[in-house]
Amino acid sequence: MDAARIAGYFKRKSILITGSTGFLGKILVEKILRVQPDASKIYLLVRGADASSAQQRVQEEVINTELFGLLMEKHGNGFQQFIQEKVVAVAGDIIYENLGLETPVLKALAEEMDVIVNIAATTNFYERYDVSLDVNVMGVKHLCQFAKQCPRLKMFMQVSTAYVCGDVRSREVLILEKPIESGESLHEGRYLDIDAELRLVKEAKKELQKSPVDEAACKTERQAMKELGLQRARHFGWPNTYVFTKAMGEMMLGQLRGAMPVVIVRPSIITSVRADPLPGWMQGVRTIDTLIIGYAKQNLSCFLGDLSVVVDVIPGDMVVNAMMAAVAAHSEEKGQAVVPVYHATSSLRNPATYKVLYESGRRHFYKNPRVGENGEVVPTKEMRFFPTIARLRLYLMLTFKLPLEILHLVNLLLCGHFSRLYNDLNRKYKFVMHLLDVYGPFAFFNGCFDDINMERLRQAMAMKTPEDHMFNFDPKAINWDDYFTRIHIPGVLKYLHK
Repeated sequence: MDAARIAGYFKRKSILITGSTGFLGKILVEKILRVQPDASKIYLLVRGADASSAQQRVQEEVINTELFGLLMEKHGNGFQQFIQEKVVAVAGDIIYENLGLETPVLKALAEEMDVIVNIAATTNFYERYDVSLDVNVMGVKHLCQFAKQCPRLKMFMQVSTAYVCGDVRSREVLILEKPIESGESLHEGRYLDIDAELRLVKEAKKELQKSPVDEAACKTERQAMKELGLQRARHFGWPNTYVFTKAMGEMMLGQLRGAMPVVIVRPSIITSVRADPLPGWMQGVRTIDTLIIGYAKQNLSCFLGDLSVVVDVIPGDMVVNAMMAAVAAHSEEKGQAVVPVYHATSSLRNPATYKVLYESGRRHFYKNPRVGENGEVVPTKEMRFFPTIARLRLYLMLTFKLPLEILHLVNLLLCGHFSRLYNDLNRKYKFVMHLLDVYGPFAFFNGCFDDINMERLRQAMAMKTPEDHMFNFDPKAINWDDYFTRIHIPGVLKYLHK
């Protein structure tokens, strides 16, 4: 396995990619086009009213991004012509049967397809349950049904998340690269029936929709669906709706795959591009980036987390390199007894702690101090970290809730003079406490992701030429201090901190 074999695999292949407008999807599209210009076609399934609007979305949200700068330089004036020949926007949606496509379009697409890569997902931890089920579970079902109509199909790759393992705050545990069994629950004695969950949502929505349709009713339904998702996730042992429905998506794939060649890739927290095509490039705020942005703005005085805890992060380009290598390695493996699962993670081979991230951030801002509106240097302050949710709750209550209650009493004495201020501050306080509830489990995640399958794939890689290193996905190659200080933090400030 070397660069020539991986790049060569995609020659004259037709590839369908979902989620191409997202962070990882863009990196994958760019990489295939750059290393294998002789790929037949890359079909990008995107939401759009028609082919024209889908094409416009792909052009604006994918092709015109800075990530494609290297490819633009390579092709010069012929860049747009190259893109038109290779990239096809398809107006559809995985939440619908037949992907929302007309029968002739669906059949023509099926005849062409060699590889399907499903990256599309709703990643909101507190998403509506119905929306999460539609995208993360039913989307997998509809893609599987389509894949079975593809006579030339050589690979179906499902991009999941390493955190389908659930909440492991209370114990240190090695999380294996093994498929999730159908009906599996993280709480003993409970059977997870996907069809029953779909019926539950349908009935809940039917009850909620009995009320007259107005803004208040829509808001009530939205909130009820969010709460239902969180409730069902925790009933079965998952900390939030996102990882719960991604786990169900894996179950759905296991049920429907038949003899299809299938691979599941589970990245941990995906961070900015490390090497190529554009170091530091990223899209979408991850949990750790909240810390960096808050520190940059100097409006975050405290943070939830133990600095000694390992934060499992992996650069986006390394995830894509691993995905492409896995596709080439397992192509046409029909009738697999067990679905190959790959953890694109770092906690086992090269762990990085929150302390490394914090120290890197502090060093960066000391060397590159922020300047205020008046031109004066903004001093870099120390942050306070709380090792337990209980301690942070107590701190927030004393620092914010107690003054709020005093304001409430003053407001009553003054006949509601401060009602608007009190309501606004109280709403913000409740929102912060809600975030603690939803994101807290990840701040103290003690699991370590085994990556023996990924290590075998790495060992099969020949790293003899500069081209081979273009497909490096070994976390041991990362110096975390250098990466955070020189690449990731500047990337966050450039692309996310507006």
